[in-house]
Amino acid sequence: MKKFLIAVSLLVSLTLFLSWTNSNDTSTSKAETKAQINIDPQSEETMKIAMDFMGAMGKGDMKTMVSLMHEDMVWQNGGDKSMPWIGPWKGKKVILEEFMPKFGENFKTVKWEPNDAIANGDTAAFFGQMVGLLTKSNEKTSEFTYALRVKVKDGKVILWNWFEDSFEVSRAYHHKSKK
Repeated sequence: MKKFLIAVSLLVSLTLFLSWTNSNDTSTSKAETKAQINIDPQSEETMKIAMDFMGAMGKGDMKTMVSLMHEDMVWQNGGDKSMPWIGPWKGKKVILEEFMPKFGENFKTVKWEPNDAIANGDTAAFFGQMVGLLTKSNEKTSEFTYALRVKVKDGKVILWNWFEDSFEVSRAYHHKSKK
């Protein structure tokens, strides 16, 4: 995660540097430069908010997480409905008081490695690999690929939508053998 944050910081710094350098070049307009590097202020702010939220989550910094959550936030986890944290969880209060305790009691992240990240307007997406430990069965998942879609509204996270190998998570949760 630390390497990923450093890489994103370097990318943003390089982007800003290239934007500044090209602004002095009369053959390339500022609009063309931004189109070439595909970054705009809203996308940059969305990525920053999503990264700050993920960073706070990784450190267990609830104060920062709470400050970045929109009151109408939705936390979406799809999959086996017999697992207690699955659903859409709607509203900051519900997420904090119901979802997070259920998720925390049942799933421990062993590996979470983002590989790619993109942002466009109010939406950011992250792709990587992860491994989880299901505390009910004390079984680890196999490594699986995840995707995460984050939407930002009014400077806060309004949607946190996980896409993961829900079959693998369910298998480990119910302690079913790998076939």
